[in-house]
Amino acid sequence: MLSDKLSGYMGFAAKAGALQTGYNTSLLLIKRRKVRLLIVAEDASDNTKKKMTQKCASNNVECRIFGTKESLSHITGKKESSVFILTDRNFSKIIREEIDRIQSEREVFL
Repeated sequence: MLSDKLSGYMGFAAKAGALQTGYNTSLLLIKRRKVRLLIVAEDASDNTKKKMTQKCASNNVECRIFGTKESLSHITGKKESSVFILTDRNFSKIIREEIDRIQSEREVFL
């Protein structure tokens, strides 16, 4: 479940033009070293998750597997996508911290 805080931050990032979506876009932006945080939806294909995490690791890019395609797409106002790219340092820091907080709370309850 996405928090209201995370929803707000991602919505602001999308409106500010600091959030892009799509598999091919992510590959291009990683190559150009523009990506500050890459979010892959939990319901993305295993192949997409594997390739994106490997690409991020080899290019020293922060990556999180989080949320669903539907919920992330709804928040950002983008078409249903499984890969979300943050290009702004400040937005990526805040969103990364919120995702980590949500995931740590999830682990406590499991």
